[in-house]
Amino acid sequence: MSIRSIRPRRVAYHVIVTVFALFMVYPILWLAVSSLKPNDDIFSTAYSLIPSRIEWANYISGWKGFAGTTFATFFGNSLFLVVLSTIGAVATSALVAYGFARTEFFGKGFWFGCVMMTMMLPHDVTMIPQYVMFAKLGWLSSFKPIIVPNFFATPFFIFLTMQFIRTVPRELDEAAKIDGCSKYTIFFRVILPLIVPAIVTSAIFSFYWRWDDFINPLLYLNKPELYPVSLALKLFLDGESLNNWGGMFAMSTLSLVPVVIVFFVFQKYIVEGISTSGLKG
Repeated sequence: MSIRSIRPRRVAYHVIVTVFALFMVYPILWLAVSSLKPNDDIFSTAYSLIPSRIEWANYISGWKGFAGTTFATFFGNSLFLVVLSTIGAVATSALVAYGFARTEFFGKGFWFGCVMMTMMLPHDVTMIPQYVMFAKLGWLSSFKPIIVPNFFATPFFIFLTMQFIRTVPRELDEAAKIDGCSKYTIFFRVILPLIVPAIVTSAIFSFYWRWDDFINPLLYLNKPELYPVSLALKLFLDGESLNNWGGMFAMSTLSLVPVVIVFFVFQKYIVEGISTSGLKG
């Protein structure tokens, strides 16, 4: 194949990819630019990415929050929920995955099938039974219904981690047993260091899901001072007064900052974790 025939294809490929990238990035650019527009110009000049004047006051008014509760509290609540939920989901899922991948027990296939079937259940099916259960436990208007379930493993993370553990040679387990290691020692000293990409990938997915979660805080949190960012943004839309669109877009832009930072810092782990490459020579 000649160079002349290759270059047009490469140019066409990069042009197409650039166009699709612009379509995907445009909503984020529009959000960031709208956060700097005066409230009256946000929708009157909706298609323009150049504000008539920069309105930094949107960030000041948005950060003030509501009824004496600033967005520092909302961001703190989100981080508290995300960190604890992520630790619980990733740690317990890794242990369960290790049990399924390395331990033989009665009904192993049946129980693994049950775990996988729970991935097919829509959240709407389990939402009401969970709400009734947490109401009887007296956990409403607290973080417990959002955090505690994550300490009982997540099916997707179990499956993802199992795929990595299966690529680890069993000879390493046998060698560790000869040295007197127990199953838990083998997991923490042999298996865990080799499945770091799966662990990090699970943590990233958990971070994204919990940070964007809206329905669970809406169900269980009844006090504004307990709201995470995802739920607090809704407070800007007050049907009885003028909506503070500028403040809402400003705080929405700030809420994207942790997500963007996590993505760029751990991008290589996302690719490696999804591809389940396992051990490398």
